[in-house]
Formats: sequence, structure tokens, C-alpha cells
Amino acid sequence: MKRALISDIHANLEALRVVLDDIRGQGISEIYCLGDIIGYGPNPCECLDEIMRRCQVCILGNHDQAALFDPDGFNPVALRAVYWTREQLENGPGGRTRVDARWEFLGELPRMHVEGDFTFVHGSPREPTNEYVFPEDIYNHRKMDTLFGLIQKYCFQGHTHIPGVFTSQMEFITPEDCGYEYRLTREKTMINVGSVGQPRDSDPRSCYVILDGDRVIFRRLDYPINIVSGKIYATESLDNMLGDRLHAGR
Repeated sequence: MKRALISDIHANLEALRVVLDDIRGQGISEIYCLGDIIGYGPNPCECLDEIMRRCQVCILGNHDQAALFDPDGFNPVALRAVYWTREQLENGPGGRTRVDARWEFLGELPRMHVEGDFTFVHGSPREPTNEYVFPEDIYNHRKMDTLFGLIQKYCFQGHTHIPGVFTSQMEFITPEDCGYEYRLTREKTMINVGSVGQPRDSDPRSCYVILDGDRVIFRRLDYPINIVSGKIYATESLDNMLGDRLHAGR
């Protein structure tokens, strides 16, 4: 089955719409979201509405969780964005019924989704919501062996905003390294699908993955960053660095 895997939208409506249009253009109707629909960005309600309408599977991200419960481990910039996001969700468009529907959707998101050999999480197979798996973790064999031991065969995740493939041979393969397409073998593999709304691999273009049989295809797309950063700069509770980093891609 051909599926699109998106993650880390972070309330970036312009990026999300570009990605959704590209997915539609690829003839794909099955979309899985791996979390962090909201947080950092200026359009949490609108992004939630798009995900609720378009995605068949959605996983809880740490920023989604932070909107529901007391945030844990957030820096001051992220914390201010969380509190602002809560206000937007509570006073969002569509009246009380729509506001309640968004909260209910967030509150019912699962921490993990498993389909046979395929595991889908936001963070890692050990701690689905909050654990980061960075490229440099390939040198931490104890950590990686533990994570690989927790999956059947393949795990797709987000959270770091850095796309790429982790092999059980302790390699990290960037999209550029594999020509933006990686073939799954029978070896255990973890794939980070990158970020739609806030890439951090020094490439500011949106990133998502198409899963087509054994093919993992990384897609990079330009979107109107100036529009999004302008909204952030105009919002007092969102730090200017959240707009700056969109242009830098890190």
C-alpha cells in the first residue's frame, strides 16, 4: 500500500498545505501523521483541522501532549509557545463544538501504531512520545541495540526533525546519501521522516516520506517561508527565533 508519512508540522499551515497538495498530486490518499501537529507555529487550529480531515492515522507528539497536560522539559521559548497554543485552541474558530472536537481529537491520539512489521511512533520505540534518536546515536551501540530490539522490523518516527535512515549496522543514511530513495531489506531499520513545518537538517524545505512497498521516498518541497515567519514575528508570544530558524532550516 502506498502511504504518505508526515510529522512535526508545528502549526505551519503554509508548509502543510504544500505537502498535502504534493501528496494529492502523487495519487496518494492514505496519510499517517507521526505527531507534533501543533507547537511553535502560528496556525494550530487550522493545522489540526487539516490533519483531522485528511489523516487516517495520527500519533501523539510531545507538543500535542504539552497542550493537554503540564509541559515537562520545555525551554522558555517552547513553553511560551505552548501556553499561547493552548489559548488559540480554546478560543479557536468554529464555535464551541469545533473547539471541543479539536481537544477531543488531541486527547484520543495514541502513542504508537503497529501494523505487522511496521511500527509508527513520534519519538522512539522505547519512549514513543519523548525520546530523541539523533544521527550521532549510531555511536551509542547500547541505546541503538535496545531500540532495534523493540521493533518487529521497521520503525518510522519524527521528533528530531532530521530525516534519514538508521540501519542495524549502526549507520545513519541521509536522504542525500541514498538519492532520496531507500530500499527496505529484511534487516531491522528505523526511518526518520523529517519535518513538514520546521526542518532542522540545514535544508529549510518541508520534508515527508512516501512508503511504497519496500521503497522509502523522501520528498523535499519549497513553501512560502516568509509568510509563516511574518506571522510569527507579528505574534508577541512566539519568539522571533522560531521564525528565523525556518529560514535557516535548523
